[in-house]
Amino acid sequence: MPVLALVDPAVLLPFAAAAVLMEITPGPNMGWLALTALAQGRRAGLAAVAGITVGLAAWMLAATVGLAELLTRAPALYAAVAWGGVAFMLYLAWDAWRGPGTRLDATPTNGAAGARALFLRGLVGNLLNPKAAALYAVVLPAFIAAEGAAPVGRAAVLQTLTLGLLHLAVSVVVHGGIVLAAAGLGGRLLRLAERPWARAAMAGGLALIALWLAWETAR
Repeated sequence: MPVLALVDPAVLLPFAAAAVLMEITPGPNMGWLALTALAQGRRAGLAAVAGITVGLAAWMLAATVGLAELLTRAPALYAAVAWGGVAFMLYLAWDAWRGPGTRLDATPTNGAAGARALFLRGLVGNLLNPKAAALYAVVLPAFIAAEGAAPVGRAAVLQTLTLGLLHLAVSVVVHGGIVLAAAGLGGRLLRLAERPWARAAMAGGLALIALWLAWETAR
């Protein structure tokens, strides 16, 4: 049986619309990607997008075995992951302030090593984002149905993977668009901004994102 046959076609468009709305809502991924592309260029931003996408894929796979739902039902574990995300964002702010790798110089990344580092930061940052777990544990199941009952076994796994892959596609398009737009703006900023100012702006923006995450977590 084709995979798409297991998913009600009527839910594909609403789910895609929901995914778009969730991805364009300002959040840590959007802010970090924009700042990275502004400071280091398109190649760096796309490396970060790849890491974020793999992190989302990990949560999607976790949802197929119930781990994402477990996280959302364990408040202490959810909070621990959320505060870990806050700490990681603060680390990125500190690293942007002190390190030469985040300067607005002519080289977008420091070769393969720089791209790999940004990939890993995007991956870790999304693995420490419990809202990604909530998406797959709470939002996605609402769009899954099988003849009026919750699907089980292979059907449940295939439906989760199908809608999850649709969300991944939406996230790549949205995140890639953010990077391309920010990188284009960054090319003009490179000619105007001094490097110390750029590091301070990058660090300040990341710190604000961390504060926003802390506020959302503490509420």
